[in-house]
Amino acid sequence: MRELYREEMDCQIVRDSWHARGWTDSYLLRLDGRIVGYGLVGAIRDQPRETVMEFYVLPAHRGRALFLFRRFVEVSGATLIEAQTNDLLLTLMLYDCAERIESNVILFYDAITTSLSIPGAVFREVTEADKERITSQGLDADSHNLLQVDGVVAATGGLLFHYNVPYGDIYMATAGPLRGRGYGSYLIQELKRLAYEMGKVPAARCNVTNSASRATLQKAGMLPCARFLSGVLKPD
Repeated sequence: MRELYREEMDCQIVRDSWHARGWTDSYLLRLDGRIVGYGLVGAIRDQPRETVMEFYVLPAHRGRALFLFRRFVEVSGATLIEAQTNDLLLTLMLYDCAERIESNVILFYDAITTSLSIPGAVFREVTEADKERITSQGLDADSHNLLQVDGVVAATGGLLFHYNVPYGDIYMATAGPLRGRGYGSYLIQELKRLAYEMGKVPAARCNVTNSASRATLQKAGMLPCARFLSGVLKPD
């Protein structure tokens, strides 16, 4: 059932790894004794599992989706819900059954192949010898890759693979004094290239209030594809 869900989504699934980490409880959905879907509730580590994260119903039975969802919420005891808006079924359930809906995160997909260039720029993996220089720039020494410009570490970043295969999450940061020079977008461009060379698909996200990150991502060809929503489930 989860493979059918992943195939239908055909995009990054932000909470996908929670299931493999054991942070979710699974529920089968049945109609007249036949399995027609599933639902997941979860939470990070040992916190109470009361947030609906996934809800999938076979297409032939989606006319009963709202009935199944309400029954699923009742049995699971869920009180909260999270959904990304490119998950149409769960988004509809959220708007039907939740209140106090908020959206704090924008999801991005790779839409445009860019050809940004920076004279003197070198993109490469981080080595142990780099870590002191990275830290001195106020950057994360645990990053996997760096951008060096004229011998100076300008930005760091990498790819994380906690999304569903083949999607990889781009992360990056630019040294404070060097921001506004296009280094962040160039680094993202090179991380995109690296992802494709690995047989992966780049994806990204940022907070809705972080206009600088959004502009940096979009300059590198990453465009918004969804919002991440959260809400409080209403009593039926």
